[in-house]
Amino acid sequence: MRVKICGITNYEDAKFASDNGADALGFVFYEKSPRYITPQKAKEIISLLPPFISKVALFVNQPPQKIDHICEYIGADYAQIHFEADKNFYTQLKTKHIKVIRASSQDDVWKYPNEYRIVDAFVDEYGGSGKRVNLEWFECVDKSKIILAGGLRVDNLDEVLKLGFYGVNVSSGVESKKGKKGSDCYSVSTFCILSMRSFTSVSS
Repeated sequence: MRVKICGITNYEDAKFASDNGADALGFVFYEKSPRYITPQKAKEIISLLPPFISKVALFVNQPPQKIDHICEYIGADYAQIHFEADKNFYTQLKTKHIKVIRASSQDDVWKYPNEYRIVDAFVDEYGGSGKRVNLEWFECVDKSKIILAGGLRVDNLDEVLKLGFYGVNVSSGVESKKGKKGSDCYSVSTFCILSMRSFTSVSS
C-alpha cells in the first residue's frame, strides 16, 4: 500500500518521511491552513530530497494557471485539486493532477471510478482535521484506485489496510502539533512500516 505524508513544512520531516518509506510528500498551498508553506520554502525542501519520491502540491480554489506556475517552480510531480472544479478547469490545467473527493455521503465515494483519486472526509477547512470517512461506504466499491484520507492513525490503520485501497494519505495522524510531524510511536516511521507490511502480505 502506498503512503503519502501530507502537510510537510520543513526539511527534517520531509527527509524523515522519505527515509522511512513514504512514497509521496504533500505540500499545502492553502494560506488558511496551519500547514501552509510558501512556494520558495517548498522548492528548497524538494531540491534536497532523494530521488523516487513523488512531490504533491495541494491547492484550494486556485486558477489552473497559478497551479501550473507554482508546480513548475517548485518541481512538483502532481497537483492535488482539493476543491470542486469544472471540465474547463481541467482542460486548462497542464500539470498532472489528482482529484480529491470531499465525501459527505456514500454516493460521493463512487465519483471518478476510472481515475486514481483521494477520498477524504468533508470538512469546512479542507482536510487536516482528523475526521474519518465512514468505511462502510466503500463495501461495494472498487478501491484499487482510491487513496484514503481523513483521520488515519497508527491505532486505526489495521482496519483500513485489509480493505484493499491503493494508498493512504495522512497528515494530522502523525503530527506532534499542527505542521510538525511526531517522533513517538504514532509517528511517520510506524505508520509507513505498518502500511508496507500490508503491501508485502498482500503481494505474497
